[in-house]
Amino acid sequence: MAAAAAAAGLSWRRVPSSTGPVPRSRHGHRAVAIRELVIIFGGGNEGIADELHVYNTATNQWFLPAVRGDIPPGCAAHGFVCDGTRILVFGGMVEYGRYSNDLYELQASRWLWKKVKPQSPSVGSPPCPRLGHSFSLYGNKCYLFGGLANESEDSNNNIPRYLNDFYELELQHGSGVIGWSIPMTKGILPSPRESHTAIVYCRKDLGNPKMYIFGGMCGCRLNDLWELDIETMTWSRPETKGTVPLPRSLHTANVIGNKMYVFGGWVPQTVEDEISACDGEWKCTSSFSYLNLDTTEWIGLISDCQEDKKNLLPGPRAGHCAVAVGTRLYIWSGRDGYRKAWNNQVCCKDLWYLDTEKPSAPSQVQLIRATTNSFQVKWDEVPTVEGYLLQLNADSPAPMVTGGTVVPETALLSSQGIKLDLHSQTNHMVPNNVQVSSNSLLKLEAKENITEPENIVTQEATKKNHLDSRGFKESNAPSLLPACTLGPQTSANVAELRDLDIRTVNPDASVSSTQTMVTQQAVKTESSSTNGAVVKDETSLTTFSSKSEVAETTFIIPSTKVSTGQTNNLTVHLSKTTPLRQMATVKTRERQWYDVGIFKSSSALVSQYYLLPEEKSSISNKVENTDVPDYSLLKKQDLFPGTVYRFRVAAINGCGVGPFSKVNEFKTCIPGFPGAPSTVRITKSVDCIHLSWEPPVSPSGNILEYSAYLAIRTTQVHENPNQLVFMKIYCGLKTSCVVTAAQLSNAHVDYTSRPAIVFRISAKNERGYGPATQVRWLQEMKTSSSK
Repeated sequence: MAAAAAAAGLSWRRVPSSTGPVPRSRHGHRAVAIRELVIIFGGGNEGIADELHVYNTATNQWFLPAVRGDIPPGCAAHGFVCDGTRILVFGGMVEYGRYSNDLYELQASRWLWKKVKPQSPSVGSPPCPRLGHSFSLYGNKCYLFGGLANESEDSNNNIPRYLNDFYELELQHGSGVIGWSIPMTKGILPSPRESHTAIVYCRKDLGNPKMYIFGGMCGCRLNDLWELDIETMTWSRPETKGTVPLPRSLHTANVIGNKMYVFGGWVPQTVEDEISACDGEWKCTSSFSYLNLDTTEWIGLISDCQEDKKNLLPGPRAGHCAVAVGTRLYIWSGRDGYRKAWNNQVCCKDLWYLDTEKPSAPSQVQLIRATTNSFQVKWDEVPTVEGYLLQLNADSPAPMVTGGTVVPETALLSSQGIKLDLHSQTNHMVPNNVQVSSNSLLKLEAKENITEPENIVTQEATKKNHLDSRGFKESNAPSLLPACTLGPQTSANVAELRDLDIRTVNPDASVSSTQTMVTQQAVKTESSSTNGAVVKDETSLTTFSSKSEVAETTFIIPSTKVSTGQTNNLTVHLSKTTPLRQMATVKTRERQWYDVGIFKSSSALVSQYYLLPEEKSSISNKVENTDVPDYSLLKKQDLFPGTVYRFRVAAINGCGVGPFSKVNEFKTCIPGFPGAPSTVRITKSVDCIHLSWEPPVSPSGNILEYSAYLAIRTTQVHENPNQLVFMKIYCGLKTSCVVTAAQLSNAHVDYTSRPAIVFRISAKNERGYGPATQVRWLQEMKTSSSK
């Protein structure tokens, strides 16, 4: 009963029909994950497969990459590990009775195969041909254990020999291998076996990395657990608690967090809980357990006798593949034969996944653009989630008053839309909504080939999202990683031109974890040309905070400390000049969070939010109980101009709603001021760069001038260490300027996310300066070629 209850809470999901060239079902194949991609190679079913198949978990698409180089022959029951974006294949069965000890490397960033020849051990022989071995990666070394060899030189006369030899393969950094070695180990070596599993785990808080070997086949199935301390090379048999899984082979084991999840395989046929003898009947199983690697306790999740008449659990199988993508476990194919005597095994065709824990909190909500009554926002994607719950709360739309006078609207800054020119031959940019095709290159380590705008708003992305049948909003901006193939002409600007991260700046909108103080005694302000920034007249420097932009007023902007609950705990420091009206506004910050909606992608167009029904304290309680709320029954509230809205977002997967992100706040625009300059371009010349832009989409009158700023290095001490200091590099009517090498030599490299040089551009009309467009020019960081 306990196992059934645990299984009921697992929420296995069968993946619906996918697109692309779905591989034929098989067993003996292997899989690894690179980000959201599952890469599958080999296996057998009516012949041994030699294709490389890739499944994109984010788009539910299969594709066949156009591989080249030393393409390996098809193999089954081989070693298959992933190191960054390279994959290593060792050994396996290449035809019946004939095994391999060849080693191949795949550079997945280019889909390039290469046969590699490691050096032989200084003492002893290199590994013999084998199948069913384990091949595990830790650091720059692979660990090979056991397997099955054929004693006969005649592949048709198969004389099995079970192995328990142990090898270490040292890898070169980036590509290639150095050689095999046979490490000296202490303790008793595990007994010979094949079709076992091996994983490597290292506790975050203490302890050495450990390799765990479980189960396998050696005449009969095994369920013993072995531990190797990789630092001391000592073998041991750890004591375990809980119910040990039945003896098995051809199962899978995957580490997620501090748990080793064991699924399926061949297990003995039991009769009234009595295990059959070694020569008795065996069956495939769908049993599912995990070993807590910190406490070495076994926990059973799905028992062997647990029937699934509703097809809510993966069926019994062996020789399948299992791979972890984030905290999600995927299982595909395998053979489903129940009894050895049948000799009639059919391979499964289904793909399943299981979320093992709630998703982590997303990043803070980021503003892409704002209008008088809407925001375009985004946040970083959380892998393997089904959607995102976006919430907001708001201040009163009443204007802020300082000393009885309305604050100049130039201080209440907001952001306008940006369009990025995707046709610039210099930038080689790829938008976020590029679809992966079967012959695309995997954009992983090969970042030097392209520049990628982080915050692009396409016209499609601004369309109204709609709810699907489950209440999720379909996104017009697919979350797929961009991929492209670039010609030789691209490499000319590799060292100079990097990704663009373009966003508009909303100076009084971001929540900072520190205080940002602006006083008349400390600095002089220049509202006519700095968009509310702090300016040192004598040095023409502009100081911005990278987290909490500064409005051009003489009061202290209060900080916000975000709690994990439904409301914010505020720490407010008020100066003598803080008006009573402002104090009243601050006191009303502890307000109810309202749902904006549930979104499938990591972006949203926000123009309304849902009001809570009177009988409910929070509609999101339904979501936490996996019951998607019916937003069609709720009233909507439009956003107001000139109003501060605070946002937070949480990810949703099969385990429920995860924790919310930190809070960020933005202000809707005030009518009359120009929007931010758009279509920003950066082109590289020999001794300078050219910065160009186009007028704001909404100028709200005649544009009188533009100002461009460059973030520079400074030795000045600021109260807020997150502040950026900007130097004005252009002011005039032209929509372009030249940034000289001398100016760039003083540029500050911002490391708040990826290393980048930061520019800001803003426009001025009769009312004053509008919001600035921020451009992050990503920089190539020089790293050592060896670790």
